[in-house]
Amino acid sequence: MSQDTYNFIFIGISFALYIGIAIKSRAGSTKEYYTAGGGVSPLANGMATAADWMSAATFISMAGTVALSGYDASRFLMGWTGGFVLLTVLMVPYLRKFGKSTVPDFIGDRYYSRLARGVAVMCAIFICMTYIMGQMRGVGVVFSQLFGIGIPAGVLVGASIVFFYAGLGGMKGITYTQVAQYTVMAFAYTIPAVFIAIAMTENFLPQMGLIGHFTAGGEQVPFLEKLNNINTELGFAEYTSGKLSSINMFCITAALMCGTAGLPHVIVRFFTVKNVKAVRKSACWTLLFIAVIYLTAPAIGAFSRVNLIQNLHQTSYQEAPAWFKDFEKTGQMAWVDKNGDGKIQYFGPAKSDTHSNSVFQGKKPSYPEYDAPKNQLTGKFGERLLANKSDLSNPNELWFGTDIMVMANPSMAGLPKWVIALLMAGCIAAALSTAAGLLLVLSTSISHDLMKKIIKPDLSDKEEMRYARIASFVALAVAAYFGINPPSAFIAKTVAFAFGLAASSFFPTLLIGIFSKRMNKEGAISGMLAGISFTIGYIVYFQFLGGTKEQYFLEITPEGIGFIGMLINFAVAFVVSSFTPAPPQEIQDMVESIHIPKGASDASDH
Repeated sequence: MSQDTYNFIFIGISFALYIGIAIKSRAGSTKEYYTAGGGVSPLANGMATAADWMSAATFISMAGTVALSGYDASRFLMGWTGGFVLLTVLMVPYLRKFGKSTVPDFIGDRYYSRLARGVAVMCAIFICMTYIMGQMRGVGVVFSQLFGIGIPAGVLVGASIVFFYAGLGGMKGITYTQVAQYTVMAFAYTIPAVFIAIAMTENFLPQMGLIGHFTAGGEQVPFLEKLNNINTELGFAEYTSGKLSSINMFCITAALMCGTAGLPHVIVRFFTVKNVKAVRKSACWTLLFIAVIYLTAPAIGAFSRVNLIQNLHQTSYQEAPAWFKDFEKTGQMAWVDKNGDGKIQYFGPAKSDTHSNSVFQGKKPSYPEYDAPKNQLTGKFGERLLANKSDLSNPNELWFGTDIMVMANPSMAGLPKWVIALLMAGCIAAALSTAAGLLLVLSTSISHDLMKKIIKPDLSDKEEMRYARIASFVALAVAAYFGINPPSAFIAKTVAFAFGLAASSFFPTLLIGIFSKRMNKEGAISGMLAGISFTIGYIVYFQFLGGTKEQYFLEITPEGIGFIGMLINFAVAFVVSSFTPAPPQEIQDMVESIHIPKGASDASDH
């Protein structure tokens, strides 16, 4: 059978499973739509939360970041895993005892203000929309390669599927769909890694292969030493050395960590279990399931780096492997023959006097119109020609999207077709699972927190469900647009912006709301607005308005600025609250009661 046939079989079976679960688990009430009825077991919720957490940024992009950046990519591993520990220790047991089903619900009641609830809804929309852009981009990348179509068409296909099972089943349908998706992801991520580890290092465990010896081709050299040597020979920095400044590395890691603890689509997952005891069990299961993926990602990234260079560098284009030409057709890899020798050369910035390794002018490849003359579409060696002008200041001829490294890895290693098909199914599961969770938070923020709690309190359950599904459609349409035209073509970077927004808005407000009886509505509202406004302004300026690296505040990139926004939130909140009246006594008593997360009732839908 052909590779396409294997792909369609594996993906078709997984889709049939997801859609079947969604139909069987269709939500019939707002409680089932928002919290799955509050009766999910800790084990099932642990798997579902891990799937919700294992987004396209984790599954598709993180290992690609490791492959490209080496040590610097540890910011994602440390930030995301450390943040989940913060979330489970400092947040969810206390929020679970409060008993409401959404983050704006807690903020609205804790800060006794409709305005506070409205600001929280606005923050949730900004966070989730930014996050879902990255997921839609991931969906587009996978479907593009699967069907041989452009990324825009891939985004639209994926958006349609997400809307069907998320809008239909709500949290109840999503929960059990995500259990199935995690199972697919776990096997899809680890099985190729095991195959490649055995082939390259003769180690069954990928993690041991990473710190073991490279043995392919009769060599016997420490794997990381081999990788460092390859990098430096081609003009890249040592793989195990960092290039980011210490302050930027710290701020990005801290923003990812604190942003994780403030993500509404992860927090809401812990309202689907019965009580606080189940929350703690669920959190332990989640960390275990996340570890399966996160402990494998560094090895996958390192293996793919070696495979890419060994397969392509100094290889004649006409003898290049078929997988390279497949990615070239979909615009995810490109080759510009700068010296006319017909060979693919891959070099780093150190090989150029300008310290650049840009293949062409522009951030991504563009192509002539499909009806252009043939000599403008295809080069003399059969390569796909670009419309971009070549960057002749350096010798590098190979461009590739970081986000395709995981998908290309099994092909680069020559693994069986069924393994490649399994990985494709896992990539799709990762993007769809998180997109569905985010979509649910967006729809509930609008239907429940905005419409029901602020604009139209007399909404019936049926009307609220209708608004939720309408909101899902509108949100997904907007997300699809930004998936096609993202703020960054790099999925993990786009997602990092969402974590910065969560760190600068929800994390301080929730933390203070749980542990400070003195914090009032004026302080909380001012802090949220100041933190998220600063962070959004910084990101927009440097991503869309032409800001340059030289203008960074303390060398902090937009990925890490959420940490500064968080400090601003804390400072403004405490200063404003110190000059305004204390909260009512009943609010202070409520805060006191949730300090000990014991005896929580079932999650409420109102």
